[in-house]
Amino acid sequence: MIPRYSREKMAAIWSPENRYAKWLDVEVAACEAMVKLGKVPAEALENIKARAVINTARIDEIEAITRHDVIAFVSSLTEVIGEDGRFIHMGLTSSDVLDTALAVQLKEASDLLLEDLDQLLTVLKRRALEHKNTLMIGRSHGIHAEPITFGLKLSLWYSEMRRNRARLESARKAVSCGKISGAVGTFSFVDPFVEEYVCEKLGLSPAPVSSQIVQRDRHAEFFSTLAIIASSIDKFAQEIRLLQRTEVREAEEYFSPGQKGSSAMPHKRNPVLSENLSGLSRLVRSYALAALEDVALWHERDISHSSVERVIAPDAAIVLDFMLGRFTGLMDKLVVYPDRMLANLHITHGVIFSQMVLLSLVEKGAVREDAYAVVQKNAMKSWQEGIEFRSLLERDEEVRKLLSTAELDAIFDVNHFLKHLDYIFRRVFGE
Repeated sequence: MIPRYSREKMAAIWSPENRYAKWLDVEVAACEAMVKLGKVPAEALENIKARAVINTARIDEIEAITRHDVIAFVSSLTEVIGEDGRFIHMGLTSSDVLDTALAVQLKEASDLLLEDLDQLLTVLKRRALEHKNTLMIGRSHGIHAEPITFGLKLSLWYSEMRRNRARLESARKAVSCGKISGAVGTFSFVDPFVEEYVCEKLGLSPAPVSSQIVQRDRHAEFFSTLAIIASSIDKFAQEIRLLQRTEVREAEEYFSPGQKGSSAMPHKRNPVLSENLSGLSRLVRSYALAALEDVALWHERDISHSSVERVIAPDAAIVLDFMLGRFTGLMDKLVVYPDRMLANLHITHGVIFSQMVLLSLVEKGAVREDAYAVVQKNAMKSWQEGIEFRSLLERDEEVRKLLSTAELDAIFDVNHFLKHLDYIFRRVFGE
């Protein structure tokens, strides 16, 4: 059974309570570092830890007056801590707290998304192995090309999601970066040790150099990676939608008892999950564009990125978490019709073997251009008149001069297309 996607956990990461909790983690860690430097009394630190309580309602009240979220946060702490509250935020600028805390949130979100990906990869591998030898037609331009297997198609999806997992690991590392270096990144009023200490405690890397902020190319990489993952899901969902079309019907989404497809037409069984995933992928891609726009800020920093990130950070993470969970469930229960796949493979009367015929004629000494013309002539006649391609070849004198009945038997053996299937699966899944 596929675990429920982590919607509640992901939403909790982006809750106001957790955001303020992360801010407090940064502030307390900074105080701890300053105690080690002799800048803050140890007793004050203990008092801060004992009395610091997050009151979101009070923060909102103060922010309504100050119009500044970090000032409101610090002021609310000072109210409950008392005199030792003066050591909170000492030497720091708002972005020291905001960006470092955001890095922790993005890292936590990445961990949940990586778990989602692992669940999906498990399902894709199982279904790929299940349908390793389930024969179907491969299509290019939407037109029948040559035979493949459904398992081969799914192995391609598995391989792509493995790459996406590696991309997310890299993006997680890039965005897990904090800074406690002051108003323009020069450590004017805070020792570099504080940054090193805070980042190490929170599981982050300190930015080698920063302005007032952690540079947004890191965030652009992260959200672009989420967009790539969403686009892969869109690609797979579109394939399911195409395979579920009535004229094709080689696979379809599971239709549960009591489910309804249309308010007007009781017969409808629509690929609604796949359509939903295609739509949501557009959202995630738009968030990547917004993140790219955030890279170019004025001088050492402006605030134009802040409003963007308040929307795209929770939304992109939550939406992709939902998409991965939904697609995993879809693939777990995907209904596959091998007989329909085999029937569709034969509807073009054997013209899918045209390349085999062409190469065999060339191997027998025919000029490629002449062989191509002969094969295409018979293939077009088969296509237009519904005559079996092989029977036309058997009646073609130019073909019969070069190819025997036994050789035509070998040419029209579908197993030729699958002879390297084991090799491909070993490359994708190992031994």
